[in-house]
Amino acid sequence: MECKVLLLTFFIIISFNLSKAQMVPATFVFGDSLVDVGNNNYLKLSIAKADLPYYGIDFPNHKANGRFTNGMNAADFLAEKLGLPTSPPYLSLVDKSNENNNVSFLNGVSFASGGARILGGKNNPLSQSIHLTQQLDYFSIVYKDLYKQLGSSGAKNHLSKSIFTLVIGSNDIFRYFESSDLQNKTTSLQYVDSMVLSIKAKLKRLYGFGARKFVIVGIGSIGCCPARRRETKNEKCDEEINFWSDKYNKGLISMLQELKSDLKGINYSYFDTYKAVFDFVQRPAAYGFVEVKAACCGLGTLNAKIFCLPIAKYCSNRSDYVFFDKVHPTEAAHRIIVDRIFDGSLQYAFPMNVKQLVAI
Repeated sequence: MECKVLLLTFFIIISFNLSKAQMVPATFVFGDSLVDVGNNNYLKLSIAKADLPYYGIDFPNHKANGRFTNGMNAADFLAEKLGLPTSPPYLSLVDKSNENNNVSFLNGVSFASGGARILGGKNNPLSQSIHLTQQLDYFSIVYKDLYKQLGSSGAKNHLSKSIFTLVIGSNDIFRYFESSDLQNKTTSLQYVDSMVLSIKAKLKRLYGFGARKFVIVGIGSIGCCPARRRETKNEKCDEEINFWSDKYNKGLISMLQELKSDLKGINYSYFDTYKAVFDFVQRPAAYGFVEVKAACCGLGTLNAKIFCLPIAKYCSNRSDYVFFDKVHPTEAAHRIIVDRIFDGSLQYAFPMNVKQLVAI
């Protein structure tokens, strides 16, 4: 009997280790606050930082760390699924005050930045962020380092097997509907079309560097976040913002299908965040949620008057909430989303999920 128990324990340990095995050589993350793991903390002029309580309250060290949520975010959970450490923020590795001279990009790096957009335009100095074009410029520096370290064929092989994740677009939509100047200059359709064209150019640029496996995350039903509900009658979802978010996603899907035909060897997993978040809102109990309208942390109507600052009130039952602050999901919501991205049905992740993408 004792022998059988020891044998069973051995197999359990082996199975656990295999489940945590590294599935890809690296993951490179591009995007906004949904996947920022600390880059904005190194932007000295910006106030768009998650460096104050109560952000990070459920992180292992219970401290704010640049993630715009109460604990881990989608970038953390996806890295965990892939058997990798979370890709560190790029600016932390190149920061002059960093005494670690043995910087390595081999396991990947994150360029994501809270407030980042696809399209350019003037930045308010106080909401400084690293927009997508600059994120790719930083990756070009990383590429040169990998090329130097691994050689031409080595770098090409390394990058072709790595995962390139893009989570961005929400700030572009918010910016358009908050700017009368933008609305006077261009129609909503022209604007979302320009977003799609810009993303296409950037994906082609990454392809030129050797990227072949992409995880592309669509814009969620952001009209349902507390910040937008607060502005609508009866605290309903902002239907106009949701409509154009969905319109962008449809253009993005069509463009990805074209790239798949045009670029040899490219593969991708697109995740329908819009459908996933809307499902949270429509059927919260199915996911263990209780509150879908209000933020866990904030002040005022729906806790959406301010972000989660030290003067804010915060809930103790954070896993009951879809939103932690007025625009960002809780750790619980991030976890469910990544579970679906990774090995969920093709209802949400298509033409394949990430687990299938890795296996190619």
